[in-house]
Amino acid sequence: MSQSTQVLLIRHGQSEGNVEGRFGGHTATPLSDRGRKQAAAAAATLASEAVTAIYSSDLPRALGTAAPLAILTGLNINPSEAFRERSVGVMEGLTFEDAAEQHPEQYAALLRRDFEHILMGGESYRQLLDRAWHKLDEVISENQGGKIAVFSHTGTICILALHLMGALDAPELKPVWIASSNCGISRFDLRNDGFVRVLSINDTAHLVNI
Repeated sequence: MSQSTQVLLIRHGQSEGNVEGRFGGHTATPLSDRGRKQAAAAAATLASEAVTAIYSSDLPRALGTAAPLAILTGLNINPSEAFRERSVGVMEGLTFEDAAEQHPEQYAALLRRDFEHILMGGESYRQLLDRAWHKLDEVISENQGGKIAVFSHTGTICILALHLMGALDAPELKPVWIASSNCGISRFDLRNDGFVRVLSINDTAHLVNI
């Protein structure tokens, strides 16, 4: 019988930067009050799913979202900068409106989902993919047969989801975006024969009362 490993990609709860309409990137913005409630609701759902390992971006908004699940399950959080959001360089911390006004070329490239464009002072989606998929594959290898919760960010989750589905293997990449809501959960079942099942994308059913 084929063994499978499940990967759960969870976006962080609403951050103070989200509330203010600012680019998060590598900025150490904390969760908002609503974000903490979302994190608690996600933890309650995930605690019932027999998670065996918890990994997280090392940024406060992701660690703060992972913390309630760690408390409920008794599992340690394994933080890694590899699961950080894409660095948006000169646009870090700016509101979307200010970024569009002050750095129109960089902002336009971001909206185009230009995979190879390196943002001024930041990263390309290609560079994000390279750091994130290596770490994810390492985590999967170390947790064969388990259920792994990875707390990360909308851009990183999009890239990792496309990676797991094999959508980034083509020589020319189309601009595809998989959106993740705050505390949305995407679930993947990876069989050791190479078959990948997508169980859910951006599941937010646990947030209906928030």
